[in-house]
Amino acid sequence: MWDPLIGAMRQWLRMIGRASPGARVLERDGVTASVVPAAPEHAVVNSVLYADAEGLAAVYDHLAAAYAEAGAVWMVWVPSTDHEARVALERDGHVLDLTLPVMAMDLEGIERPPADALEDWTAKGDLREIGPLNDRAYAFETDSFRRAFANTPEDALRAYVARVDGRAAGCLTVTDHDGNADVESVAVVPEARGRGISGKLLGHALADARERGLDTSTLVATDLGRPVYERLGYREFGTVGMWVRQRPT
Repeated sequence: MWDPLIGAMRQWLRMIGRASPGARVLERDGVTASVVPAAPEHAVVNSVLYADAEGLAAVYDHLAAAYAEAGAVWMVWVPSTDHEARVALERDGHVLDLTLPVMAMDLEGIERPPADALEDWTAKGDLREIGPLNDRAYAFETDSFRRAFANTPEDALRAYVARVDGRAAGCLTVTDHDGNADVESVAVVPEARGRGISGKLLGHALADARERGLDTSTLVATDLGRPVYERLGYREFGTVGMWVRQRPT
């Protein structure tokens, strides 16, 4: 499932690379990178995917120069099996920030949650709400996601939003790519947790994906989200490291 996951994540980076003022996408030698000057303190939106360590090494100086110009902290997503890339990145000043499980599931037989499982939700959410919800949910103490998503094209993502008492309380986005639904930006604000919002909202998103003819779904999980995903049927197939390089001083 690595290829469907990486392919969809590349699509996400391409979206981020055109979703805010000054943002751009760099693509060369199997490498895709988003450069987001509007949110220079956030490595997730200033991040890199690559096909192989050799291709990454070939463009590394070009990447470093682009992020330095943007004044941005940045990172490379590295499968934990890629020892060569990890060694090279550590030599170049990157530090392993987190190691996260990557998960996948077959969508055959997926069942939609009951109609009354969520009182107020939409599969056509306002993308302008995704950034603020993620900023609040992950306690970054910054509005970097809001800035990074500021000008997201309406057709770039499928956005799901749930409301509690009329206020946006949870969200997720889905990127379709080669028969796979990749799930990103899952967030529930602290005061709305414990109600099963993310699992029920994701259940609707997966049922919709199956109705669109997609066969699988992938995601990168956090510790908080992993039990929710496992209950829905996701299973871990590997891990990915977030190798971060800080902004120049």
